[in-house]
Amino acid sequence: MTPVSVLLSCVAALLGTAALAVRIASSNRSTPVIYSASLVFSAIAFVTALAYLVIGLPSTNAPVLVLPIGLPWLGSHFRLDTLAAFFLMVVNLGGVMSALYAIGYGRHEHAPHRVLPFFPAFLAGMNLVILADDAFTFLISWEFMSLVSWALVMVHHHDADNRRAGYVYIVMASFGTLTLLLAFGLLAGLRGNYDFAAMRISEHTPLTAGLVLVLLLLGAGSKAGLVPLHAWLPLAHPAAPSHVSALMSGVMTKVAVYGFIRVIFDLLGMPTWWSGIVVLTIGSGTAVLGILQALMESDLKRLLAYSTIENIGVIFVSLGLALAFKANGMGLAAALALTAALFHVLNHSFFKSLLFFGAGAVLTATGERDMDKLGGLIHRMPVTSIAFLVGSVAISALPPFNGFVSEWLAFQAILQSPAVPQWGLKILVPAVGGLLALSAALVAACFVKAYGVTFLGRPRTVVAGQAVEIDRFSLAAMSVLAALCLLAGILPGIVIDGLAPVTLSLIGDRMPVQVDIPWLSIAPIAESRSSYNGLLIFLFTLFSASLTAYLIHRYASRALRRAPAWDCGFPEISPATQYTAGSFAQPIRRVFGTLAFRARENVDMPAPGDLRPARFTVETHDLIWEWLYLPITGAVGFTAEKLNHLQFLTIRRYLSLVFLTLVFLLVVLALWS
Repeated sequence: MTPVSVLLSCVAALLGTAALAVRIASSNRSTPVIYSASLVFSAIAFVTALAYLVIGLPSTNAPVLVLPIGLPWLGSHFRLDTLAAFFLMVVNLGGVMSALYAIGYGRHEHAPHRVLPFFPAFLAGMNLVILADDAFTFLISWEFMSLVSWALVMVHHHDADNRRAGYVYIVMASFGTLTLLLAFGLLAGLRGNYDFAAMRISEHTPLTAGLVLVLLLLGAGSKAGLVPLHAWLPLAHPAAPSHVSALMSGVMTKVAVYGFIRVIFDLLGMPTWWSGIVVLTIGSGTAVLGILQALMESDLKRLLAYSTIENIGVIFVSLGLALAFKANGMGLAAALALTAALFHVLNHSFFKSLLFFGAGAVLTATGERDMDKLGGLIHRMPVTSIAFLVGSVAISALPPFNGFVSEWLAFQAILQSPAVPQWGLKILVPAVGGLLALSAALVAACFVKAYGVTFLGRPRTVVAGQAVEIDRFSLAAMSVLAALCLLAGILPGIVIDGLAPVTLSLIGDRMPVQVDIPWLSIAPIAESRSSYNGLLIFLFTLFSASLTAYLIHRYASRALRRAPAWDCGFPEISPATQYTAGSFAQPIRRVFGTLAFRARENVDMPAPGDLRPARFTVETHDLIWEWLYLPITGAVGFTAEKLNHLQFLTIRRYLSLVFLTLVFLLVVLALWS
């Protein structure tokens, strides 16, 4: 069997698992059976994609499979090349980890029959999107993926907030599909070449290329979570079960990134230099606004959802750099930027899945997502707390973990910008670098807050004080992802060389071979320019920490002394005196909140003798929602109300309206021809 046949067989098996789940959902053993089957089929697909990527066949020899379904004159085309193989690895590794986690976590689900049929179908839909090699198959698979994920968002539909999240998500998903349909229509041209191979060799005018770029930013960007199309993401991700949230945030957003790369870097041909400016601007704005929103949150899953927006911004900044460099014939710099984007795609799938798994463990143990009702969980959930700490350090881009490497590569690509000839890029790219550095610092502050308020200190509520560790399957999934975060950080050269076939097929160039550099260092351009060694940093950190612990235990007093923690002079040790999520973010809110959120702090301080308690409230606004989405919904509601009168017309008026519409369409057709 060819690799494409194996992968499509896995997709068929996942769809069969979904059908089986409908039949046995009421059984007590349905949860482990369905998730175990999903794990096995996803693992087979992952190994197949990994083997293909390791072989690194050129795109011209990519296997294609045509099935007699779809458009009558076209059929359905499925193709596996190096780009598809990489993203299939990301999808199916995420599927393996989510299924492993769900074997234990799914037992706590109150409505498993609403989750089990859609989970394997969701995995199948994402695989089909990546394998599709014609516009019709791609769009059908994309819509299938969207509808199945919407069903997973609506699992707990009895909650009004979840129903609202599902409504916003399905509207944004439909909008995204419409814009992708228009983009493929432009690429197909007047001849209707919906096959990707025909699009790849067609000539596209600058106007067509510009329109396709805008439509892809709207279509794929809305699914990925680019600002201002991110409105659905912080609503839908927290509404879904935690293992589904991990798939949506860590994997599905990457399918959207794949769609963007497939069209812009592969089907559209040579980019223009100004396309890099557009993508850089949107990406950098997304990164900063996403993490600022995350800092304002006290809901743990909403915080993680907003941080996904920030990471998507980092990926699109790197893609914008790759477009700019490729347009100017700077192959090595373009390969460096694209490698940074793909590396961050992989890294984000690791640590964001890990963090959502940790949030799900906390939710299972305490029933709470509000960080202000947690605290002290490091003593009651030690394995979860360590795994969440690894994810927090990794997403904060601190060495020796994987998040540092991909962001460091992005900054190395930014340093290549003085060589571009356009002054617009010369001015913009350093500014983008500054915004990227700002977002990296804010991410560290955000996850210090998330980890500190959730796991450190003393329990703020009874449920936090009575929490217990989660099941072994969930702990195993988190442990594996934590290990992958470390391995990708200390052995990045292997990952970079593994991505070389992808950059070679899209850019025509690749980064220098990294595994030949001594001591497992990496040098993006040359050793004389810059280098990094995650393994040495890890060994130095491990040695320093071990030596410090030894010296303390060897030479400090052996007497065990316990005393109350210093509480800023307050005699009563109360959880109420600890930092909260809001108080931790207050300095940053005061700096950025007025501009970004119109934040306002209100203090109600009673006069002397008044026994009322003092009250402090914070008011923030989602400006994008209020300035963009509310006017649109208002206009739609107004228009629908006016059009509602049409159903009360007489037969004579209906015929007159039909006649006038026909005349109008004939006039338009005459002018068009």
